[in-house]
Amino acid sequence: MTDLDARRRRLIFRATHRGFKEADLVIGLFAKAHVPSMEAGDLDALEALLEAPDQELYAWVTEREPVPENFDGEMFRRLKAFKTDDALRASLL
Repeated sequence: MTDLDARRRRLIFRATHRGFKEADLVIGLFAKAHVPSMEAGDLDALEALLEAPDQELYAWVTEREPVPENFDGEMFRRLKAFKTDDALRASLL
């Protein structure tokens, strides 16, 4: 196993254990679907996004609150697009 593989596994675990079920589902399913093929730069971006508090990140993804500019990057947009793709999420359950 490479360092990158170990990092991917840690990131998937972290994304699936956010602290409340709704975030675990949205963020965790995104991680399970995309992290295995991510390279270091994308992992960096996702790790930075996961530094946000659970409730805030979930509120941004569900559009209950506006996403702060410093988190509104490509990785957030990918997560938000994934959240809206019900067919894809359902296929991963």
